[in-house]
Formats: sequence, C-alpha cells, structure tokens
Amino acid sequence: MQNDFSALHQRVLVWYTQYGRHNLPWRQSNDAYAIWISEIMLQQTQVKTVLERFYFPFLETFPTLADLAAADLDDVLKKWEGLGYYTRARNLHKTALTCKDKLPLSVHELMALPGIGKSTAHAIAAFAYKTPVPILDANVKRILCRYFALKIPSEKLLWEYAERLFDFAHPFEYNQAMMDIGATLCQAKSPTCNTCPLQLTCKAAKSNPLHYPQPKAKKPVPIRKRTIVIYRHNGRYGLFQRQSRFLHGLWSFMEFDVTHAPTGKYLGEITQKYSHFHLHANVIFLEEAHENLEWFHYDEISTLALSGADSKIVSLIAQKLHNT
Repeated sequence: MQNDFSALHQRVLVWYTQYGRHNLPWRQSNDAYAIWISEIMLQQTQVKTVLERFYFPFLETFPTLADLAAADLDDVLKKWEGLGYYTRARNLHKTALTCKDKLPLSVHELMALPGIGKSTAHAIAAFAYKTPVPILDANVKRILCRYFALKIPSEKLLWEYAERLFDFAHPFEYNQAMMDIGATLCQAKSPTCNTCPLQLTCKAAKSNPLHYPQPKAKKPVPIRKRTIVIYRHNGRYGLFQRQSRFLHGLWSFMEFDVTHAPTGKYLGEITQKYSHFHLHANVIFLEEAHENLEWFHYDEISTLALSGADSKIVSLIAQKLHNT
C-alpha cells in the first residue's frame, strides 16, 4: 500500500485552516487541566451541550487541578449534574486526588490515571504538550474505517491505521482536523464526501460510505419498571446516597420493584432514558419515616447532586406536595 500521504496531509491542513473549529476554547489553551476536562466532557456528549452548559461553569468552580482535588465529591457531582455518565466525574475527582496539582507529561503515565484511556491520553499529550501522537475518538475511527474500507476492524488495527495516516509534521492541526471532518463532513448517517479533503483517495467515497464501518444491529432497549416512593417526615423529605456503581454518589428517592413496593398516594409517572435501559416509574407519596434515609427540607434538595429521574421527581414535589 502506498504510505506517502503528504498530498493528503496538505489537503487536510488547507481544509482545517479554512474550515476548522478554531474558536473552541480548549483549542486556544495549552493548559493540560482545561484540555483534560474538555476531553472527558466530550465523551458521549455533543460539543454544543458542553459549551453552552457545562465547560465554563465547571472551570469557574474548579479552575485548577488543585481546586478539583480539594473539592468534595458531592460538589463535583453537583456541578456535573445533567451531563450524565457520572463515572466520568468520579474519575476526574480520583485523578485530581492522585495528581494533586499537575497532570503527568507522558502518554504512559496519563493512561495509568482513572478514566483516561489511550485516545484521551493521546489527546492531552498532543494538544497540551504537542506530543506527535494520533488520537482515536469515535469520529476518527469512522473516518479510518471509510478511508481504508474497514468493515469490522479491531481496536488494534484501527490504531495501526491511525499511525499510518498520521501527519507527524503537523500533529496538532491534523488531529483537530480529523475530529472536525468527522463531526461536520464524515458524519455517521449523512456524509458529505464532495467537500471532504480525504475524498480523492478514500475507498468508501468511491462506493457507499454508509457501509463502513458495518452498522451494528440495534438491540431492543429493555424497560425497567419501578415504583419510586417519596417519603416525608416532619416536613422533610427522605433521600439516600447511592453506593452502587450505577449513579454512584448521587442522591435518590427510594426505589422499589413494582411487586414489592408499598402502597401510597399516586402522584404520577416518570420516564428516563439511560444508555442500557429505559426507566418507567410510578411515583407515590407516603407521609411517614423510613430507615436508612437522610432527611432534607424541600429547599435543601436543590443543593444535592441528583440524577435526571430524581430531578423529575423534585418537579412532581413542587407541583403536588411542596405547599401541602
């Protein structure tokens, strides 16, 4: 296979100069901490959402790695509230406690930290330290699959192709361009090959890019039916802090299997979509105490880190219970 990609690199560089998303704040910084925060937030989350709601408020609250290390996990989770995939926030806090005031310089050391995989380590090294290494996020994977006509490649093979195609002379611009091309041109469902700088030598562009990578068969998402109980005692509401891996550290109202739920006043139903199941829950109210709960006045609940489902329950309380 021809391994001289200099002409392609030049087209990519020209495209990035003209069309790249240069105004993204993490591209205007060489602060490894700020770049790391952006990389973790952008996992499973759109750029628009991160920019509009989370990136700046998080950095205003925890402006340095030392500030994040000194914070309580509850405060970190509260600032992450609504961004989902809360393991990311817990791993941020763990890494901050491990590093104290500075992220390591090498890819190998970065990969040893909680929540930092190979691609994220490469991104931090490439963007903060200008290390000439490729990245392999979802967008770049899709581009590689189409460029080289790979239907079901292994992670190992994708890294080999990423190294092969990489522009060692312009690592920062190349990596950013590849992410932008994937986000704006080589999209999963509607690629626009005619304006892509890789088009001339892309194998998929000559056939059907939607065949690469091979689409995964969609599995039906299971529905989990539950009953959620709002306990109120002496004017305060009972919640507990989750200790299991799922939603660990977030505060929640009591949840029961529908066959073992107590009987109470029906308030309504909520639904919440998670990555691996959909929650459908009836919400009931009981004016009584319950063991193993901590008790909060209504106004105090807003200071707690809550899941999306529990935030919906707080809305039900506001509508139907708060003034009763």
